Amino acid sequence: MKSGFIVTIAIALLLHITFLVSLAKECTNTPSQLSSHTFRNELLRSNNESLKTELFSHYHLTPTDDSAWSSLLPRKMLREEEDEYSWTIMYRKIKNSDDNASGSFLKDVSLHDVRLDPSTFQWRAQQTNLEYLLMLDVDGLSWSFRKAAGLVAPGVPYGGWEGPDSELRGHFVGHYLSATAYMWASTHNETLKEKMSALVSALSACQEKVGTGYLSAFPSSFFDRFEAIKPVWAPYYTIHKILAGLVDQYKLAGNSQALKMATWMADYFYIRVRNVIKMYSVERHWQSLNEETGGMNDVLYQIYSITGDSKYLLLAHLFDKPCFLGVLAIQADDISGFHSNTHIPIVVGSQLRYEITGDPLHKEISMFFMDIVNASHSYATGGTSVGEFWQDPKRLATSLQTENEESCTTYNMLKVSRNLFRWTKEVSYADYYERALTNGVLGIQRGTEPGRMIYMLPLGKGVSKAVTYHGWGTPYDAFWCCYGTGIESFSKLGDSIYFQEDGESPALYVTQYISSTLDWKSSGVSLSQTVKPVVSWDPYMRVTFTFSSSKGVIGKESTLNLRIPVWTNSESAKVSLNKQSLKVPASGNFLSIKQNWKSGDQVTMELPLSIRTEAIKDDRPEYASLQAILYGPYLLAGLTSREWSITTQAKDNIWISSIPETHNSHLVTLSQQSGNVSYVLSNNNQTITMEVTPAPGTQTAVAATFRLVAADDSKGGISSGPEELIGSQVMIEPFDFPGMLVTQATDSSLAVQGSSSSDKEASRFRLVAGVDGKQGSVSLMLEGKKGCYVYSDQTLKPGMKLKLKCDSDASDEKFKEASSFVLRKGMSQYNPMSFVMNGVQRNFVLSPLFSLRDETYNVYFSLQT
Repeated sequence: MKSGFIVTIAIALLLHITFLVSLAKECTNTPSQLSSHTFRNELLRSNNESLKTELFSHYHLTPTDDSAWSSLLPRKMLREEEDEYSWTIMYRKIKNSDDNASGSFLKDVSLHDVRLDPSTFQWRAQQTNLEYLLMLDVDGLSWSFRKAAGLVAPGVPYGGWEGPDSELRGHFVGHYLSATAYMWASTHNETLKEKMSALVSALSACQEKVGTGYLSAFPSSFFDRFEAIKPVWAPYYTIHKILAGLVDQYKLAGNSQALKMATWMADYFYIRVRNVIKMYSVERHWQSLNEETGGMNDVLYQIYSITGDSKYLLLAHLFDKPCFLGVLAIQADDISGFHSNTHIPIVVGSQLRYEITGDPLHKEISMFFMDIVNASHSYATGGTSVGEFWQDPKRLATSLQTENEESCTTYNMLKVSRNLFRWTKEVSYADYYERALTNGVLGIQRGTEPGRMIYMLPLGKGVSKAVTYHGWGTPYDAFWCCYGTGIESFSKLGDSIYFQEDGESPALYVTQYISSTLDWKSSGVSLSQTVKPVVSWDPYMRVTFTFSSSKGVIGKESTLNLRIPVWTNSESAKVSLNKQSLKVPASGNFLSIKQNWKSGDQVTMELPLSIRTEAIKDDRPEYASLQAILYGPYLLAGLTSREWSITTQAKDNIWISSIPETHNSHLVTLSQQSGNVSYVLSNNNQTITMEVTPAPGTQTAVAATFRLVAADDSKGGISSGPEELIGSQVMIEPFDFPGMLVTQATDSSLAVQGSSSSDKEASRFRLVAGVDGKQGSVSLMLEGKKGCYVYSDQTLKPGMKLKLKCDSDASDEKFKEASSFVLRKGMSQYNPMSFVMNGVQRNFVLSPLFSLRDETYNVYFSLQT
């Protein structure tokens, strides 16, 4: 347990508890920090019982101002059977009202019909996630469920938030059911199907043993505490995950047993909620909802849409949190102070209420919500929240830190934008989806390591994904909320590439440009989308669509709608059908192509990409210079551990330039061995030292990578590798300090200085075969001082400065050994979308945020011209 975090928060709370209570956000817990999953988990694990008593003595659920949401309440509350009947009649009227526009919504394309291309980073992310899902064991996942049901629990329980002592245990299991359903639809991996089916069966046995319909990894007494407004960690949040997982198993994998389990659970909670309302009042029920309930409204609306049983519609409505939706209904930007991921799922559920009932108020609510989050509360990634909460609108500059953008919030905001796009066909919602998916989701995995994900995405100065409160999680002992949404996100990467309209003349909307194949059943053809990998030196997104059909049959007349993103210049964009040019509409629209598609038809697109800056959402003049840098939809992060301000310096009228494709062949790491320990030459705060060889993807790996620059440009650079420079003059450029060079300092040590240094000879070395005479070794001799070599020491140790040493004694073996290095491929490599940003004091390497692992970076820079 990280006691420092608890102590810090506790002191603040104990000193200012009266202040906190008086200013607590309505419609949420008091103290409001109890809404934080991180804080609640640490508090419950603390051994400080007096602290718990003090904090929970102030625990209550804040009543709200009726005027904001009374219009959302039903006229009659569920007290008697006739009231239930009245509710049913009321909802039938709403459902059949003229405002119901469900017939015009775009339809999802089934994940069963979409396959990602193995050449894409999306496919690699999906496969990494598949490996993780297969690593997890049914007995471990179901252990706490079996214990709660009084069954024998073989195996070993998992740890973290799924541990037997966690009040949130079982939530990840629900996510796992959803993720495996999505993943099976995306891959048809039969091993996975067997595992997820076995898990459903194991949970069914638990439910049967209890016999009431109740199913969870914790006892039903948690709900006694919830209903009594006593401290408990979000039991309905976990129930939502389990219900949603069962529903997804039914919808995507056809598991009818899972649907029976879900409806039996819903029946149980229908009775519980009804009893609370009959014993107390509906207001008491609304009050209890200020403890997080996840997307209970959403999953209950789904169950209603499957079964048609109106009691689930009623129960869903009772989980529409009126004190929050009411704020949005009156179109007030008053979401600051709310726990973000408690409330975004409520909006998602409200969206489904609109789709089912046609109530236009709930369409307006979600559109307004998306507008205010985008306009006032979102970062350049598309993500939102700081420390799990929304801050004041347009005050994001002072919120940048390590604990930005909870991953769960991005997962749920994608749902909101996806639904809005299906309703409106507005490109802006698809653009948002692309931005948030690319920059806020794809980078939360640690490369291709299964089960390594982050909770928060840091956006502050000199931050690293590895250096946050949670850091990178581990496969069997994390299971945070963001692990659950993470495994879902990486299981359904193909679910929003395409949308469709059926009918006599079907239509397909292509909203994401990701290499993939689609079985377009309604049109009678298959579609292959190929996206050429985006690179910095070729500023276009190039996309090709190729049609095919079985036995050459011509498909029915149908329309292909292609998104022209807001980030491209439509005047320079090119689209052709079978090599015939088409007129491209303005950015932010769809290009529609209608015809009878046949095998061999081909559509090609060239969408220009450009560098652009985007100001942080902060209306204070002192932060006007704080900008993010994007390349098309890709957010670029600058590799740096400390610098924030940059005065840009144009070179040939260009202040950001692409890193050529050939530069990766220039990158090297120089190493030496001391016993069983390998050391590497490293840039340590612009001093060259020896450090223990780091792991790939770390900041120390960046520091151990250098680019060899041929001093004689007439050679045309390196074509195959740095070995061909042996015998030549070279300059040594640190990977993350482009334009700066390793130079002899006044004390014969080596430092990193600007390339404009007056003493050019101090930075020119001759790369020669190693003076130790060993195969594959090299030495670096200062060109201006013959016989002077870069030298470590006879005894290597971390942090030891390298220096230049001159020795005319050719028989000195220790000198030879200390002056010889193994030349290896650079531990870090430039991403194909990397750039150099030129500044007066120093330059920066810019790389896509999603590609980084443990490197330190800035997302925002204070740009001065």
